[in-house]
Order: sequence, then C-alpha cells, then structure tokens
Amino acid sequence: MVTLMSLAGMPLWLPGGAAGINNVAFPLGFAPLIWAMLFFHACLDRRIARVALAAAALFFVHGAMVAYRFVAAAPAAAPALGEAQ
Repeated sequence: MVTLMSLAGMPLWLPGGAAGINNVAFPLGFAPLIWAMLFFHACLDRRIARVALAAAALFFVHGAMVAYRFVAAAPAAAPALGEAQ
C-alpha cells in the first residue's frame, strides 16, 4: 500500500519534463525500487517501530498530497434544487 500511495503522489512533486510524460513514467519505473527499499529496510532494521514509522510517514505524506490535490481541484458545488441562490 505504501508503494501504491507513493506512486500516486509522485507525479505531484516530480517535474513534468520536456515531453510532459516524465511525471508518469518515472513513478512506474521507481515502483520496484520503492518496494525493494521498504522491504530491505524492514528486513535489515532491528527496530520494527522505526520501520513502521518510516513507512507510515511515507504513506501519509503522499496520501496528504493526493488528497489535497483532489480537494483543491474539486469544482464548486451547485445549489440543490429548491434552494435560493
């Protein structure tokens, strides 16, 4: 889940590039690397709390960026039927 959330958040902070597709291509290429770093960190670190904290921080930071992007891009709600404008 952390890797998928990182993939969703990466296009928000990666530069677009000349062709405008680098912010999509790089996260797809980095997915195995992100997963491998999380996996080896979990295997090699002696303290599981530090592993969980690092993974949770990565998840929540990218999740907050994605949520902010969706909230900021939401159109204004139209008034419901029967409401005065």
